[in-house]
Amino acid sequence: MSKKYILLLLASATLGLASCSPFQVKSDYAETANFNMYKTYKLRIDDLKLNDIDKDRVLNEVSKQLQTKGMSVSENPDLIVNVKANHKKVQDIQGSRGYGMYGWGGPFGYGLGMNRTWTQNYNQGALIVDLIDARTQKLVWQGVGSGISVDSPKSKQKQIPEIVNEIMANYPPNRNK
Repeated sequence: MSKKYILLLLASATLGLASCSPFQVKSDYAETANFNMYKTYKLRIDDLKLNDIDKDRVLNEVSKQLQTKGMSVSENPDLIVNVKANHKKVQDIQGSRGYGMYGWGGPFGYGLGMNRTWTQNYNQGALIVDLIDARTQKLVWQGVGSGISVDSPKSKQKQIPEIVNEIMANYPPNRNK
C-alpha cells in the first residue's frame, strides 16, 4: 500500500470516530454581530447552579477555549460570558425480540416465546454558553450541549471538557454554512 492511501485511510477513520460524539451540540448567533471585534471577555457566574467542583471545571474549560481563540480576560470586556447548566431525568427503555420455541403448525401455529424489557433511569445534563455584547447587552451567540452523565463523577470529570470543547468549536460562527 502506498503511504498516501494509508494516510487517507487513517484520516477518514479519525474523522469518522470524531463524528461519533455522545453529545448533542448546537449553536445560534446574531447575523448582525461582528465577531472580529470581540477580543476580551468576562465570565459571569451568577446563573451557574453547579457544585463548586463542576463549576470550576466548566469555567476553566470555557476560559481555555476562548483563550485558544485569541481572547483575553478583562474587567472592561467586549463580551460577557454567561454559562448555565441544567439536567433532566431520563428513562431509557430497551427491549429484546421474542425468543424460545415456536412450536407446531407452520409460521402461524402455536408456540412459546419471551420478550424482555429493561428500563434505566438516569440524569442527563446540559450546558448553555451565552455570549453577550457588553456594550449593547444583547445576546450575540449561544451554544448548547447536552448528554453529560450527571450521576457519575468520573464521567463528568471527563465529559465536561469534551462537551465545552464541542460547544465552543462553533465559535466564532462560520457564516459560509
